[in-house]
Amino acid sequence: MRNVNTIFIKQANDMFKNMGTLIQFIIFPAVAFIMTRLVAIPDDDIPNNMFVTMMAAIFAGMALIPVMTGIIAEDVERKSLKLLVMAGVRPHQYLLGIGGFILLAGSVAAVAFGLMGDFAGIEIVKFLAIMITGTSASIILGATIGIVAKNRQSAASISLPIAMVLGFAPMISNFNETVERFSNVFFTQQINVIVNDFNANFVRAMLIVGSNIAVLTVLFAIAYKKKGLRG
Repeated sequence: MRNVNTIFIKQANDMFKNMGTLIQFIIFPAVAFIMTRLVAIPDDDIPNNMFVTMMAAIFAGMALIPVMTGIIAEDVERKSLKLLVMAGVRPHQYLLGIGGFILLAGSVAAVAFGLMGDFAGIEIVKFLAIMITGTSASIILGATIGIVAKNRQSAASISLPIAMVLGFAPMISNFNETVERFSNVFFTQQINVIVNDFNANFVRAMLIVGSNIAVLTVLFAIAYKKKGLRG
């Protein structure tokens, strides 16, 4: 537990020193708020929470992947990860330490989205549940890419296309059944489904997101053990 706490505190300090990372947790709720107030609310033809759900789905399913990738890739490039592995830090400790802080920050953003969307009762429960579990999947995927990548530049070149495919597939699936069948197995599609329709099959969505998290966690552990000690 001490290792997890140490890494958690380290990441908290690093994030507040890095405006590029910090701004990602501010810009999406800010855009949702501005667009809601200036566009959605004045226009009776636009649902009041349209921009809230749109920005929330993009934030949880796409934006955090390159953020987490960059954080991990920086540790790899600076040899910090190698030192942590040599010090006996286990894969789950490293992931809980860094990912835990990012998840906490992401959860704060999710609450902000929920308040802006004026969700209540079971709606806010479903919204926060799918947002937090979806954010967890994004974090683990980003961490895995960051460890596999050789440096921050290659990490960005890998994570951005993956994030874009996962992020835009749910939008395209609204117009293409083939894409819908393909994207249904991914956590990003389930985030999009639930935040836009609280009457959708919530249990099924959570099971799919949970399955994604399980698979990604295994991949992260394998990548950590194989790449963590590289010089």
